[in-house]
Amino acid sequence: MTEIATQGQLRMSYLRWALVTVPAIVLIGSLMGLLSNSGYGNRWFAALDLPLITPPGWVFGTVWPILYICLGLSLAMILHARGAKGRGFALLLFFVQLIANFAWSPLFFGQHQVTTALYLIIFILMVTIATAFAFAPIRKAAAWLLVPYMVWLSFAAILNFQIDQRNPDAETLVPAAASTQIR
Repeated sequence: MTEIATQGQLRMSYLRWALVTVPAIVLIGSLMGLLSNSGYGNRWFAALDLPLITPPGWVFGTVWPILYICLGLSLAMILHARGAKGRGFALLLFFVQLIANFAWSPLFFGQHQVTTALYLIIFILMVTIATAFAFAPIRKAAAWLLVPYMVWLSFAAILNFQIDQRNPDAETLVPAAASTQIR
Protein backbone atom coordinates (compact mmCIF):
# COMPACT_ATOMS: atom_id res chain seq x y z
CA MET A 1 0.00 0.00 0.00
CA THR A 2 1.32 3.38 -0.96
CA GLU A 3 -1.73 5.37 0.12
CA ILE A 4 -1.53 8.06 2.75
CA ALA A 5 -3.75 7.52 5.78
CA THR A 6 -7.01 9.42 5.78
CA GLN A 7 -7.93 11.87 8.52
CA GLY A 8 -10.45 9.35 9.84
CA GLN A 9 -7.78 6.65 10.04
CA LEU A 10 -5.45 9.03 11.88
CA ARG A 11 -8.20 9.91 14.38
CA MET A 12 -8.89 6.22 14.96
CA SER A 13 -5.21 5.57 15.58
CA TYR A 14 -5.15 8.32 18.23
CA LEU A 15 -8.39 7.00 19.71
CA ARG A 16 -6.90 3.51 20.01
CA TRP A 17 -3.93 4.92 21.91
CA ALA A 18 -6.21 6.96 24.17
CA LEU A 19 -8.38 3.90 24.88
CA VAL A 20 -5.28 2.27 26.36
CA THR A 21 -3.42 5.17 27.98
CA VAL A 22 -6.31 6.91 29.74
CA PRO A 23 -7.76 3.88 31.57
CA ALA A 24 -4.26 2.56 32.36
CA ILE A 25 -3.12 5.81 33.98
CA VAL A 26 -6.41 6.34 35.84
CA LEU A 27 -6.39 2.75 37.09
CA ILE A 28 -2.75 2.68 38.19
CA GLY A 29 -2.99 6.10 39.82
CA SER A 30 -6.18 5.14 41.66
CA LEU A 31 -4.68 1.83 42.78
CA MET A 32 -1.58 3.55 44.14
CA GLY A 33 -3.78 5.88 46.19
CA LEU A 34 -5.95 3.02 47.40
CA LEU A 35 -3.06 0.71 48.28
CA SER A 36 -1.26 3.46 50.19
CA ASN A 37 -4.44 4.34 52.12
CA SER A 38 -4.31 7.93 50.93
CA GLY A 39 -6.74 10.57 52.08
CA TYR A 40 -8.76 11.44 55.11
CA GLY A 41 -9.52 7.80 55.97
CA ASN A 42 -5.85 7.38 56.89
CA ARG A 43 -5.55 7.73 60.69
CA TRP A 44 -1.98 9.00 60.44
CA PHE A 45 -3.04 11.73 57.98
CA ALA A 46 -6.03 12.66 60.14
CA ALA A 47 -3.69 13.06 63.13
CA LEU A 48 -1.51 15.61 61.33
CA ASP A 49 -1.78 19.35 61.95
CA LEU A 50 -3.13 20.28 58.51
CA PRO A 51 -2.86 23.81 57.09
CA LEU A 52 -5.96 25.84 56.29
CA ILE A 53 -5.36 25.44 52.55
CA THR A 54 -5.98 21.68 52.79
CA PRO A 55 -8.98 20.97 50.55
CA PRO A 56 -11.77 18.62 51.60
CA GLY A 57 -11.34 14.99 50.61
CA TRP A 58 -13.82 15.14 47.72
CA VAL A 59 -11.57 17.65 45.94
CA PHE A 60 -8.72 15.13 45.72
CA GLY A 61 -11.15 12.45 44.56
CA THR A 62 -12.38 14.75 41.79
CA VAL A 63 -9.14 16.40 40.70
CA TRP A 64 -6.87 13.37 40.39
CA PRO A 65 -9.02 11.37 37.94
CA ILE A 66 -9.38 14.49 35.76
CA LEU A 67 -5.61 15.05 35.84
CA TYR A 68 -4.96 11.39 35.05
CA ILE A 69 -7.33 11.64 32.07
CA CYS A 70 -5.39 14.69 30.83
CA LEU A 71 -2.11 12.80 31.26
CA GLY A 72 -3.48 9.82 29.35
CA LEU A 73 -4.72 11.98 26.48
CA SER A 74 -1.43 13.85 26.35
CA LEU A 75 0.52 10.60 26.27
CA ALA A 76 -1.73 9.21 23.52
CA MET A 77 -0.99 12.27 21.35
CA ILE A 78 2.75 11.75 21.65
CA LEU A 79 2.53 7.98 21.14
CA HIS A 80 0.46 8.68 18.02
CA ALA A 81 3.14 11.07 16.64
CA ARG A 82 5.36 8.32 15.28
CA GLY A 83 8.54 9.53 13.67
CA ALA A 84 8.41 12.93 15.37
CA LYS A 85 11.79 14.36 16.27
CA GLY A 86 12.43 14.19 20.02
CA ARG A 87 9.54 11.79 20.64
CA GLY A 88 11.68 9.16 22.41
CA PHE A 89 13.17 11.66 24.85
CA ALA A 90 9.77 13.25 25.46
CA LEU A 91 8.29 9.84 26.28
CA LEU A 92 11.20 9.07 28.60
CA LEU A 93 10.56 12.30 30.52
CA PHE A 94 6.84 11.56 30.67
CA PHE A 95 7.35 8.09 32.10
CA VAL A 96 9.93 9.31 34.64
CA GLN A 97 7.47 11.86 36.04
CA LEU A 98 4.60 9.36 35.90
CA ILE A 99 6.50 6.70 37.85
CA ALA A 100 7.56 9.35 40.38
CA ASN A 101 3.90 10.47 40.61
CA PHE A 102 2.79 6.91 41.33
CA ALA A 103 5.48 6.65 44.05
CA TRP A 104 4.38 9.80 45.89
CA SER A 105 1.26 8.43 47.65
CA PRO A 106 2.98 5.32 49.05
CA LEU A 107 5.87 7.51 50.21
CA PHE A 108 3.67 10.14 51.88
CA PHE A 109 0.64 8.18 53.09
CA GLY A 110 2.15 4.71 53.39
CA GLN A 111 5.64 5.40 54.73
CA HIS A 112 4.85 8.81 56.33
CA GLN A 113 7.96 10.33 54.73
CA VAL A 114 6.66 13.90 54.47
CA THR A 115 10.00 15.60 53.80
CA THR A 116 11.11 13.05 51.22
CA ALA A 117 7.67 13.30 49.57
CA LEU A 118 8.20 17.07 49.33
CA TYR A 119 11.48 16.56 47.48
CA LEU A 120 9.77 14.00 45.25
CA ILE A 121 6.90 16.32 44.33
CA ILE A 122 9.35 19.10 43.46
CA PHE A 123 11.20 16.58 41.25
CA ILE A 124 7.90 15.54 39.62
CA LEU A 125 7.06 19.19 38.90
CA MET A 126 10.49 19.90 37.38
CA VAL A 127 10.36 16.80 35.16
CA THR A 128 6.78 17.61 34.13
CA ILE A 129 7.83 21.12 33.08
CA ALA A 130 10.63 19.56 31.03
CA THR A 131 8.11 17.09 29.58
CA ALA A 132 5.79 19.92 28.52
CA PHE A 133 8.69 21.63 26.74
CA ALA A 134 9.59 18.33 25.07
CA PHE A 135 5.96 17.68 24.04
CA ALA A 136 5.33 21.19 22.64
CA PRO A 137 7.28 20.82 19.38
CA ILE A 138 5.61 17.45 18.76
CA ARG A 139 2.00 18.29 19.71
CA LYS A 140 1.17 21.62 21.36
CA ALA A 141 -2.13 20.23 22.66
CA ALA A 142 -0.22 17.47 24.48
CA ALA A 143 1.89 20.09 26.24
CA TRP A 144 -1.18 22.18 27.13
CA LEU A 145 -2.87 19.13 28.65
CA LEU A 146 -0.03 19.04 31.19
CA VAL A 147 -0.70 22.60 32.43
CA PRO A 148 -3.54 21.76 34.88
CA TYR A 149 -1.34 18.96 36.26
CA MET A 150 1.56 21.38 36.76
CA VAL A 151 -0.73 23.86 38.52
CA TRP A 152 -2.02 21.11 40.83
CA LEU A 153 1.53 19.86 41.47
CA SER A 154 2.52 23.40 42.45
CA PHE A 155 -0.39 23.59 44.89
CA ALA A 156 0.36 20.09 46.21
CA ALA A 157 4.02 21.03 46.75
CA ILE A 158 2.96 24.07 48.79
CA LEU A 159 0.55 21.92 50.78
CA ASN A 160 3.22 19.24 51.32
CA PHE A 161 5.68 21.95 52.44
CA GLN A 162 3.20 23.40 54.93
CA ILE A 163 2.38 19.95 56.32
CA ASP A 164 6.12 19.31 56.69
CA GLN A 165 6.58 22.63 58.52
CA ARG A 166 3.61 22.11 60.85
CA ASN A 167 4.50 18.48 61.62
CA PRO A 168 8.24 18.14 62.20
CA ASP A 169 7.60 14.78 63.88
CA ALA A 170 5.30 13.45 61.13
CA GLU A 171 7.58 10.52 60.30
CA THR A 172 7.34 9.22 63.88
CA LEU A 173 3.77 10.28 64.60
CA VAL A 174 1.62 7.39 65.75
CA PRO A 175 -2.08 8.21 65.76
CA ALA A 176 -4.18 7.27 68.73
CA ALA A 177 -5.66 3.81 68.45
CA ALA A 178 -9.31 3.57 67.54
CA SER A 179 -11.23 3.15 70.76
CA THR A 180 -14.25 1.05 71.40
CA GLN A 181 -16.46 1.14 74.38
CA ILE A 182 -17.58 -2.23 75.62
CA ARG A 183 -20.09 -2.19 78.43
